[in-house]
Amino acid sequence: MCYFSRVKKCLFLLLFLSNITVAQDLHKLVNPFIGTGGHGHTFPGATAPFGFCQLSPDTRIDGSWDGCGGYHYSDSVIYGFSHTHLSGTGVSDYGDILLMPVTRKMRLDDYQYKSNFLHKSEKAEAGYYRVFLEQTRVGVELTTSRRCGFHQYTFAKNDEHYVVLDLAHRDELLESRMDMVDNHTIRGYRFSKAWATNQKVFFEIKFEQEIERILYEPTQMGSKTQAISLQNSPRALIKLKNKKGAQIVKMKVGLSGVDMKGAQKNLEKEIPHWDFNKTKKWVQDEWEKELSKIEVSDEDKSQMDNVIYAKLPAYKKSKDDKKVIFYTALYHCMIAPNIYSDVDGRYRGRDDKIHSTNGEFDYYTVFSLWDTYRALHPLLTIIDKKRTNDFIKTFIKQYEQGGRLPVWELSSNETNCMIGYHAVSVIWDAYNKGIRDYDAEKAFEAMKSIATENSEALKSYMKYGYVRAEDDHESVSKTLEYAYDDWCIAQMAKALGKEEDYKEFTKRSHNWINVYDPTTGFMRARKNSTLIKPFSPYLVDNNYTEANAWQYSFYVPHEINGLVKLATGVDSFEKKLDALFSANTKTEGRNQSDITGLIGQYAHGNEPSHHIAYLYHLIGKPEKGNSIIKKIMSEFYLNAPGGYIGNEDCGQMSAWYVMNAMGIYSFCPGKNDILMNSFGRFKPLSKFSTISPLNFYLADKFNSTEWYRYKVPSITSGNRVFKKKQTIEFDAWSSRFLHPLLVSLDTGRTWVEPLYNKLEIDKNTDMLLKSLIISSGSASVMTTNGCITKEIKDTFYTSPIQTATFTKLPDDKEVFLKSKYSKTYHAGGPMGLVDGIYGKTNWRAGDWQGYQGQDFEAVVKYTGEEEVETLSANFLQDQRAWIFYPTEVSFYESADSVNWDLLETVSLQEKTKRDEDNVTIYKVSISKKIQQVDPKKSGVQGKRYFKVKAKNYGSLPNWHPGRGNPAYIFVDELGF
Repeated sequence: MCYFSRVKKCLFLLLFLSNITVAQDLHKLVNPFIGTGGHGHTFPGATAPFGFCQLSPDTRIDGSWDGCGGYHYSDSVIYGFSHTHLSGTGVSDYGDILLMPVTRKMRLDDYQYKSNFLHKSEKAEAGYYRVFLEQTRVGVELTTSRRCGFHQYTFAKNDEHYVVLDLAHRDELLESRMDMVDNHTIRGYRFSKAWATNQKVFFEIKFEQEIERILYEPTQMGSKTQAISLQNSPRALIKLKNKKGAQIVKMKVGLSGVDMKGAQKNLEKEIPHWDFNKTKKWVQDEWEKELSKIEVSDEDKSQMDNVIYAKLPAYKKSKDDKKVIFYTALYHCMIAPNIYSDVDGRYRGRDDKIHSTNGEFDYYTVFSLWDTYRALHPLLTIIDKKRTNDFIKTFIKQYEQGGRLPVWELSSNETNCMIGYHAVSVIWDAYNKGIRDYDAEKAFEAMKSIATENSEALKSYMKYGYVRAEDDHESVSKTLEYAYDDWCIAQMAKALGKEEDYKEFTKRSHNWINVYDPTTGFMRARKNSTLIKPFSPYLVDNNYTEANAWQYSFYVPHEINGLVKLATGVDSFEKKLDALFSANTKTEGRNQSDITGLIGQYAHGNEPSHHIAYLYHLIGKPEKGNSIIKKIMSEFYLNAPGGYIGNEDCGQMSAWYVMNAMGIYSFCPGKNDILMNSFGRFKPLSKFSTISPLNFYLADKFNSTEWYRYKVPSITSGNRVFKKKQTIEFDAWSSRFLHPLLVSLDTGRTWVEPLYNKLEIDKNTDMLLKSLIISSGSASVMTTNGCITKEIKDTFYTSPIQTATFTKLPDDKEVFLKSKYSKTYHAGGPMGLVDGIYGKTNWRAGDWQGYQGQDFEAVVKYTGEEEVETLSANFLQDQRAWIFYPTEVSFYESADSVNWDLLETVSLQEKTKRDEDNVTIYKVSISKKIQQVDPKKSGVQGKRYFKVKAKNYGSLPNWHPGRGNPAYIFVDELGF
């Protein structure tokens, strides 16, 4: 073949390959601005798939709700470009190592170096971002490798070239360092505190141009200022030498969670050159490979091993818009978790020590598991088995090095945010799908360990069969999610041949039944073994996690058949579902920003609702479910900055869309079955099977004897404190399922069965309750006190013993509130202030009264004979939750409740920032007698009145993330 023929052939081949690339170009269908408006909390900057570096503009510096991702589309000011960001979270963190180009010497604070920008000058693609800064006339381009960022700035001709380096940006700075290594290099670290309380990021910055000089800012340490040096400065202004006629400035930033040497190695390995476009091409090629795993097609195609096809449902959007929405959603599924090990395999473990993967796996961080176990991780088990396996190896290392599987892990810190122990779901779901290249025995050891740890909620759950509201907050949600996680552990135990563990965790997986209320059909909280009243399924309070009873009452993914059975059958359950989707969209109680995207009381903007539409498929009504799914996809996912109806949450919101576009949903991660909707085009892989309603006949899947064995009894009526006497009423489950209720009122545990499920008490009473399965050989005898004594045999099954305490209040106190407490924080009403029950620092357990944006005032009428010598009042502070001490508390006394004598005013000007929860008790001694009033004229002899007034802190201070909003006063016992 002649030379020209070979050239012609090569050119043709290049053109052909080029055409293939252009034909695909899926990365160009990604719109990173989706989710940057509204409450999506995403960022538009550059990042690699699952990369450690997220290089993006910061338009928010306060960590506010809609600034969690560092950027909000409604803003018009950029403070700089930092290298780490969280995608779609509800809490702020990251924003490390901020750089900002400027053209003059200036004071080093963000309000000096910020710049306006216009959206028309912005462009964002997968792996690339650019913008024009109006004040400085600098064009900014950003791209990344996995662990490094690449900046390219274009200055106006003849302008000087300065770059601000800010290590104090956003989060609280604990420690920082900058070292000038040579005329082109600065190396250092930033240790900070926010959501992750001990985050460590090391960096190396290389400038293509030579550094001319560095201006820096001294660090203030207490009352002394350190000697001025680059090393101890949190901010620096770097002046670069202008090359003749040069307008382009380039810099590369290597990151590491290990040390400065790690940052250097990462940079040398990943970006050894100065070709910005080469790095941009690399990262976009990486995105192309990842996005190509799912192909959107208008045709029905058989599945290939390496490609999955999806067909988007028909609704009123352009074909291009739908593709942009789909591929942007898939892009957001591949931002987190983030690789956290260096190129040499070293990483910072949960013990804050340095370890190595020894080349066996990649170590990851940012596990938003309460969100992502539902759809993101099941999706990744299908399209990214290698990373899924590495995630589980990471989990095991975190258990070995930190003693615990992750709950919400961030930069080797456990934030303890959200609930459950959903790493077990990810492990079991992967293991069940054949992803097993890790130590399964060690994984199970870790699963069992986190499910039996010594937390207040789990101690309550294991002892009583559910989480009691007095033991921990969000008790209903925790009980339900623990039960699902326990089912996952039980299945893993069975697969590994651990029969006793299988039995134990299967038993625990039934515990959800203990928060189900058959009289209302809702999952409800219990305190003192008693259903909390008043009850409304619309009420958002601290008994549920970012939700209410409407949304959580459908969360039993592992035993839906039992839930349907309790609803008395498929028809009744269908009506309950219909009622959910047609309910009033207004909620009651606390304003919960996460509850968005409402269809009735279904809230697509938050995760607890994400599976509910598919319940229709399980009961043989897929047309209803498909209609709702189509509505969600068409109305709640848009090609616009406000295109997500709620927080994107590290890929979960997007994964829901991707899986539904594929036509599937993993209703219960860990089960072999996948549900299918009517418009997707996913053909199940060989490891999966679909659920047909005909094969899911609910009544036949229910063993009531086994199931109700562990149903615990509850009290349906009875106040924790009472006057004179009251009747205690118990639930009717006992007679319905032949489980007698047994009650003990003495320390000797003499068990009796209340007649007609009622007992009357007229004194302080400590009560024990349990239910019992009847055996045909049991005997009963009617006793004189109206109760039935049961003969109990050791072979009988009994539920966990429940406890309840009832206190008879003395008749000498009555409380009158002059201020109005929050409906969510009532502590049982006015008498809750003198009931002898002291609130815990965990105020979410419900024993405090909360007053927002108002002063507190209460009057206590006292008719007792004992002389009152002191008065006291309990107040709580938890600044993170907007609860501040009052600025002053005043105590008064009166003989007639009209004329008041001031006893004392106690001042507390709390101006400091505190992280810990704490309680203060104010006390005042009564040093004088009330002058007696003529009883014939006043009729008040023998009565005394005491008044407590507390002045609200007011608006939250400027340093607070919620600044400007009204603070709460939390008050509990008024003591005599």
